[in-house]
Amino acid sequence: MGRLDDRVALVTGASRGFGRAIALAFGQAGADVVVNYRTDGVAAAEVTAALDRLGRRSLAFQADVGIAGDVRRLVDAALARFGRVDILVNNAGIMERGLFADVSVDRYARMLTTNVTGTMLCTRAALPPMIERRYGRIVNITSIVGHTGNPGQTNYAAAKAGLVGMSKALAAEVAARGITVNCVAPGFIESAMTDALGEIHTRIRRVTA
Repeated sequence: MGRLDDRVALVTGASRGFGRAIALAFGQAGADVVVNYRTDGVAAAEVTAALDRLGRRSLAFQADVGIAGDVRRLVDAALARFGRVDILVNNAGIMERGLFADVSVDRYARMLTTNVTGTMLCTRAALPPMIERRYGRIVNITSIVGHTGNPGQTNYAAAKAGLVGMSKALAAEVAARGITVNCVAPGFIESAMTDALGEIHTRIRRVTA
C-alpha cells in the first residue's frame, strides 16, 4: 500500500479479523480511520488505540450495516469528525456453512442483507460526498468462493458473487466522477469467524465425499 497521508478511510466490520488488519494497514499508510463495529465495542476501542499509537486520528462507531438508519448515522459521524470519506472498504459480512437442503429462506435472507444490502447501503451513503469532491475509492471484500463456488456455502457464494456484479456495474457508473470501485477476493483466512466452521465443515465433507 502506498502512502495515504491526509486520506480518510471508513472500514466496516473493523473491530476484529480481516477488518482490523485493513484498518491498521490504512493507519500505517498514513490515513485516518473510521472503525465500524456491530457488537464488540471493546475490540473496536483496541483498534482505535492502536491507530492512536500510530499517530493517526480515528473514530469507533457502532452500526449494523444492514440497517439504513444505522448506516446514515455512521457516514454522518465520519463526515462530522473528518469532513470527508475518501476510501470506503465494505468488509462487514457473515459466513456460514450448511448443505443447500438445510439452508432456510431466512438464512439466505440474513446472508444477503448483511453481505449485499449492507454494502449497497454503505456505498449509497458514502457516494454523494465522493461525487461532490470528484474523488473516491470503494473496495468491496468479496471471496474466491464467489468465483469458484464451494460445497456447503451456496448462500455465501451467492452473496459474494452478487458483490462482484454490483462492483462491476457501479464502477462503470462512477468512473467519470473520479471514483473507482474494486473487489478483493481472498481465499480462506483463519479468524474467529472461520474458527466456528470446523464441525460443520466435517459434516459437509462426509456428505459430499
